[in-house]
Amino acid sequence: MAAVPAGGGAARGHGATSFQRKAAVGSRLAAVAGTRPSVRHGQLLLSSGLPSLDCVLGGGVAVGTLLLIEEDTYGFYSNLLFKYFLAEGVVCRHDLFVASAKEHPDNILKELPAPLLDDTYTKELGEEETADKPEDFQDSMKIAWRYQNLPKVETSPTTSTKFGHYYDISKTMSPELFQSVKWHSFYLPEELSLQSKMKTCNMNSAYAKLLQSIQRIIYQEGFDGSDPQKKRKNILRIGIQSLGSMLWGDDICSTDTSEDTHSLTKFLYILRGLLRKSLSACIITMPAHLIQNKAIMERVTNLSDMVVGLESFIGSERETNTLYKDYHGLVHVHQIPRLNSLICDVSDTKDLAFRLKRKLFTIERLHLPPDLSDTVSRTSKQNLSESAKLLSSGCGAMAIGKKHLDF
Repeated sequence: MAAVPAGGGAARGHGATSFQRKAAVGSRLAAVAGTRPSVRHGQLLLSSGLPSLDCVLGGGVAVGTLLLIEEDTYGFYSNLLFKYFLAEGVVCRHDLFVASAKEHPDNILKELPAPLLDDTYTKELGEEETADKPEDFQDSMKIAWRYQNLPKVETSPTTSTKFGHYYDISKTMSPELFQSVKWHSFYLPEELSLQSKMKTCNMNSAYAKLLQSIQRIIYQEGFDGSDPQKKRKNILRIGIQSLGSMLWGDDICSTDTSEDTHSLTKFLYILRGLLRKSLSACIITMPAHLIQNKAIMERVTNLSDMVVGLESFIGSERETNTLYKDYHGLVHVHQIPRLNSLICDVSDTKDLAFRLKRKLFTIERLHLPPDLSDTVSRTSKQNLSESAKLLSSGCGAMAIGKKHLDF
């Protein structure tokens, strides 16, 4: 009688055991389409639609977080990032919620860029590099030797992961891709015409209606984390365009002494609470350069998880400066979230710039040409030194208005 368990124990010792390995948490998280768990902190990530921006943000946009894009002067490049985020949701078949007070959401979705397959992207990238080869070849001779072997920020996604896609901004997305995607729209002029103006919790009517719409979609469509989805798990991508502008009924962009300075911050506080307990992620574009009261912008930054600012060269002296002839603007990463850790996942570089090619929008390392002494004018030398001081500020410059490291 005792020999049977002994034999069984010996068999288990050499082969199978009674211990059964449980499925990893990451495998359950990765079951959601278009997402992957972070290697660093285990948080579920989704792509922003721009792989180079995902690399800057530490792998992507975490589910339940808020990405704030500070608009450039004319709002052209920030609008591209806004459409990239929505286009990635269409390709991954995520649900969409698009809110705007300026442009109708239907028109925004019609102008989303067309996705590129992996082989198509390789071909397009080859054409772009061929077109720029003479300039790139000359620049490679001028760039300092220590920059030659640095890795690129832009990383192409592999076919096996299916995380992150590339898009052709010269073409619009085909209507067939929208057939399998459920999307919701919020156009402020239409919403204000349906009901009378309301003011809830010292918040203007536009923000209150927007919050009600987002909350209704989260609970009715089953994205609430406290009430697990009965159907197939999916992600809700929320996009809000030009929040805080005068079109939203907010006067923070027109005067330094706003009558209702807390409407925007209260809206962000409640919105981030909704995001934290739901399978959703949000991108907001905001005209930060028009906000007169800088204290409001600091509070907005603290209420956001990720803050990325775009500084366009259009209309500035840098547009004609030979130091920046290969770029169209600078990228300022003001804030990166601390997810399940004490420190944020900071990228290995702070010197970032963007450029718009014929079909692609990319974020790259900023490479300034060296000082050629005899051929560089005194003005160019001064601009180069100022740029070096700006770029060498590092992590301490991530927080607005802070010149020193903040521990």
